[in-house]
Amino acid sequence: MKTVRVGIIGQGRSGRDIHARYLKTDARFKIVAVADPIPLRRERAIQDFGCEAVPDYSDLLKRKDLDLIVNSSMSHQHVPITLEAFKAGFNVLCEKPLASRVKDVDRLIAASQKCKRVFAIYQQARFAPYFQQVQSVIKSGVLGRIVQINIHFNGFGRRWDWQTLQDHNGGNLMNTGPHPLDQALVLFGEGMPTVHCFMDRANTCGDAEDHVKLLLSGEGHPLIDLEISSCCAYPCFTYHVYGTRGGLKGTQTEMNWKYFKENEAPKIKLIETPLAKPDGTPSYCAGDQLTWYDVKWPSDESAPKSTGAYSAAAAPTQGGMTGSFYNMLYKTLTRGTALEITPEQVRRQIAVIELCHKQAPAIYGKRKNATAKSKVKR
Repeated sequence: MKTVRVGIIGQGRSGRDIHARYLKTDARFKIVAVADPIPLRRERAIQDFGCEAVPDYSDLLKRKDLDLIVNSSMSHQHVPITLEAFKAGFNVLCEKPLASRVKDVDRLIAASQKCKRVFAIYQQARFAPYFQQVQSVIKSGVLGRIVQINIHFNGFGRRWDWQTLQDHNGGNLMNTGPHPLDQALVLFGEGMPTVHCFMDRANTCGDAEDHVKLLLSGEGHPLIDLEISSCCAYPCFTYHVYGTRGGLKGTQTEMNWKYFKENEAPKIKLIETPLAKPDGTPSYCAGDQLTWYDVKWPSDESAPKSTGAYSAAAAPTQGGMTGSFYNMLYKTLTRGTALEITPEQVRRQIAVIELCHKQAPAIYGKRKNATAKSKVKR
């Protein structure tokens, strides 16, 4: 079994609590070194992961003993640092949000192709069990044609950290949004949707949004209604699917769907004259007796219990979103297997985000190029 030697840039919530925590448990990977400008984070990495630690990420890019760079730097640093890593000849796994502009994604794709290295983006929610189940039900066809899908990633919280700042690529759409938006675009299907976005600042100390309402539409596609709000006092992380023969509702830990079978349904036909009861009084449409089939997931008590909130950091060592993502990445790095989540797919996500920012002039009307403006800290 080949061991993939990893260097991690950043020891914040993602670099330490997601990537390093998981990689420590997976014998296929070895954390060789990390980089972080904060001394205490470096000391803890040395103690907890048995690796080297340096303050300047550029020192990692000079090494010859690494197979993979995990870029868990601050959001506005993702593009420039990833470009440097490709220039140095490394395979790169970059955290989300990948970028704020499509042209930066194109630069990254071109750089990866030029150096012939793997370019992966950490969109692990694609492998979430609840999302896999939603996809399975929809693909089965039992719900008929999908008319609309509502996705809510809502809670209540006040923030005052750097991820509330535009010039750090902050805001709900770029912090939490890459997870449900990636899922939404998968369910939307191929092609670029028509985008209608509404944003607000409610309880944030920064200048980026903390409330997002996003509609994705297109002929031949379901209407997607996506909310990512931090001012919802009744938290909800839910899916609600409307179909022509049934529907689905659920959370990240349980869901139900019901449907009828078209060949069992009584035939109906249009009646243009006013409907009436046998006694001649007005009537509503009645007598449509449908046999409904109800299904529940999970079907037994062995499923994991809900934590009450979405957590991208929840990374079980066996299975789970992080485990599934690294399974995919390991196959790509060692066997050349194609990535299931490609930079081109994430490019469409960034195109939607860029349109959303343009549709919120009250918030993003004077926004400057965060990548160009913010210097990369070493």
